[in-house]
Amino acid sequence: MKNIKYIASLIAAVLVVSCSSESDLMDLGAVGAPANISALTTITQDNTGNVTFIPRGEGVTQYEIYFGDGTATPAYVRPGETVTHKYKEGKFQSKIVGITVNGKKTEVVQEVTVSFLAPRNFEPTITIGSNLSINVSAKAELETFFQVYYGDVVNEVPVDFMEGEVKTHTYKAAGTYQVRVVALSGGAAKTEKTESVTVTNLVEAPVPTIPAANVISMFSDSYTNVNVDTWRTSWSQANLEEIDISGNKAKKYSSLNFVGVEATTNPINASAMTFFHTDIWSSDCTEFKVKLVDFGANGVFGGGDDKEHEITISNPDKEKWVSLDLPLSSFTGLTTRSHIAQIIFVGAPSGAATVYVDNVFFYNLAGSITAAPAPTVAASKVISMFSDSYTNVTVDTWRTSWSQANLEDVVISGNNTKKYTALNFVGIETIANPINASAMTHFHTDVWSSDFTEFRVKLVDLGANGVFGGGDDVEHEVVIPSPAKGVWVSLDIPLSSFTGLTTKSHIGQLIYVGAPAGSNTVYVDNVYFHN
Repeated sequence: MKNIKYIASLIAAVLVVSCSSESDLMDLGAVGAPANISALTTITQDNTGNVTFIPRGEGVTQYEIYFGDGTATPAYVRPGETVTHKYKEGKFQSKIVGITVNGKKTEVVQEVTVSFLAPRNFEPTITIGSNLSINVSAKAELETFFQVYYGDVVNEVPVDFMEGEVKTHTYKAAGTYQVRVVALSGGAAKTEKTESVTVTNLVEAPVPTIPAANVISMFSDSYTNVNVDTWRTSWSQANLEEIDISGNKAKKYSSLNFVGVEATTNPINASAMTFFHTDIWSSDCTEFKVKLVDFGANGVFGGGDDKEHEITISNPDKEKWVSLDLPLSSFTGLTTRSHIAQIIFVGAPSGAATVYVDNVFFYNLAGSITAAPAPTVAASKVISMFSDSYTNVTVDTWRTSWSQANLEDVVISGNNTKKYTALNFVGIETIANPINASAMTHFHTDVWSSDFTEFRVKLVDLGANGVFGGGDDVEHEVVIPSPAKGVWVSLDIPLSSFTGLTTKSHIGQLIYVGAPAGSNTVYVDNVYFHN
């Protein structure tokens, strides 16, 4: 009906124009069928599937375009106009029909191929996590989603993820795996990359406990680092990779024979320092060496006043972080320390070792944390909750769920210690086995902090029913104002000072409180009752 109306209007227009003379009337019957029918088709380069048709032909007053993808109704297009149609990916037999003023038709079939573009600017990111894990993310343009194959099982089913997501995978065993990340588009086109990834039982290095004021740090997330020119000189025989382990930066040296680290622009003045520290981790290193080189006052290597010394660490422990605290006095050849410009790490077997390095710094012990003093009270007079010097009773938890503090179990010079950070208050409970301190006269704990301004100790007796809030609870808190900083403070508090603690045979809670609230760090050791 639409075509008939359109043709009728054209005939009427022709008759009006030609009515001046009968001889001028158009012979519509003589108009031939359209010729040279075709269409120019263009596809947008954005994976939308939009195809634009520009029909062409001779003697045409209207086009009909059938898209060939199951769309029932054709598009009607006048000469000079275009039409855009959205396709799925594939090949389609479109049909372009040209129609003359008298309704004669010519049609051609034209194949339309819709092939979506592969994703571009594809950037997969694979980072090593801790305890045999990896983290995978990716970004790209023109992608719809990503897939990752972790490479550790046969006939693996990939894991789908979107841009902005991070997928974590934990392997069952250490080893090298081929991790394949695929970016998929709206169609069959895809882009993929495969990366060889070696996973180990590696975890992040221990957090240093030396106060920042006592440290000259070259590399550590715990301190502000001085400028280092390079962590791998051009003359090194090793590969260097900057890695991230559970959010903690580390250096990875592979194929290690030796590697030079230089601070020649700003040599390090370690004359006031007493130790050199670094943490190393390796699964295959049989020997590790550390050389320190002082360039002397002229600051030039080979300038005539250089001093150096190398220390060898034989058979370092494998598959664990080894903290090297090397006294600078042990570097006997390093007779000057005010212009240290080179550190050289050497690994064995030569050229075949992989060593992870973190927390590289110089420090001195003035005011820094050492192991807590060993208790001197006879074991027969002690009920110990936590101490390497005694047999400890059972403690349910050293940090209750309602605490406002972080807890880390650390070892300081071989001595087990509790470290509370961001301390507001922390609850310690012995509810399962309440402590009978009725025969004890004192409560003891050793605390160390570089930043607390007040410390409090609360003891809670849960009464005979052993239930918190059971009606027979008693408690008392003792305040230690302005405790000394940077040294172990031995608190030996008479139980008589806990005046509200009128019963002492069912002690089920110990609460530590620090100030400034939520922003102080306190180390705790040797927690016990005694008489």
